[in-house]
Amino acid sequence: MRDVSRLAGVSQMTVSRVLADPDLVSEATRLRVMKAIEQLGYVPDRVAGSLSSRRTNFVTAILPTLTNSNFADTAQGLAEALRPADYQLLIGYTMYKLAEEERIIRAMLSRRPDAIVVAGMVHTKPASEMLLRAGIPIVEIWDVPDKPIDHAVGFSNFEVGRAAARHLLSLGHRRIGAIGSRTDGEAIDLRGESRLAGFASVLREAGIGDELIVREGTAPVSHDHGAQTISILLERAPDVEAVFAVSDISAFGALMECHRRGIKVPADLSLMGFGDFDIARQCVPAITTIRVDAAQIGRLTGEMLVRLFNEEGGAADLQPSTIDVGFTLVPRQTTAPAVLEAGLS
Repeated sequence: MRDVSRLAGVSQMTVSRVLADPDLVSEATRLRVMKAIEQLGYVPDRVAGSLSSRRTNFVTAILPTLTNSNFADTAQGLAEALRPADYQLLIGYTMYKLAEEERIIRAMLSRRPDAIVVAGMVHTKPASEMLLRAGIPIVEIWDVPDKPIDHAVGFSNFEVGRAAARHLLSLGHRRIGAIGSRTDGEAIDLRGESRLAGFASVLREAGIGDELIVREGTAPVSHDHGAQTISILLERAPDVEAVFAVSDISAFGALMECHRRGIKVPADLSLMGFGDFDIARQCVPAITTIRVDAAQIGRLTGEMLVRLFNEEGGAADLQPSTIDVGFTLVPRQTTAPAVLEAGLS
């Protein structure tokens, strides 16, 4: 900063004002200082500045993965909403492991973020305690917990599953299954499991068993997972009429396996997924799915945080504490009404 002040011909205090509150400095002085900063390649020490301001100007986002385009869209929406307020995004990913989430939370808190955004509402006990005691805004995303740690922006994965089951039932299907990943390993897709739980609840309400819900493999799901898991389902119930996959990714794998087996979709079997991924829109036939605006989740979270940061102390309650973005069922070509057996009405 001393070098910048000498080159620009101003005091160090003026350089500090240009960086912290440029509106207090004349345009000519600001441009002279910024030119000196550019010439010297000076990078302000945000950590040193945070010792007095108690702000680090970065937000931590903890996501299951970045290979899933929906989570990537959420991160982008969050970053875009934070950028005008000069907040940067620091991302950690858990690989669907609660123990890894706990480790990341501990590591990130040691770097003093101004807020933490975390996907999901289920955490280890130590992780929950750290978040509760953090003294900064915490936003749980991609779900709507009954009792959020602080704030939440998302939708009900349980209701997504219920909507999927109701759709397949409305088409007249009765031999209905679903495919997801196992829940007895280290990596668990808790949101996918919540969808399956909602799906099963509607089947039971309709007097249909949930024994055709197959959980196989570990999170995250893949095209291979969809192919392998629907193979297990078809071996167990060759007469299955309709299948819900917890993700379009596994739904696409299941669709390809049906093609290989000569099973016509939707004439022989209706299939639907979740997420409205590009591949679901572009494959043939296009996959019936449930759409969530992933980027909107990020934008709304960022806007919520900026408002919180502008409140006195940065931790005031913001109402409502939970924002439900909802979801939309998108019927496409992989689902169709059940075909009645000849002679039946």
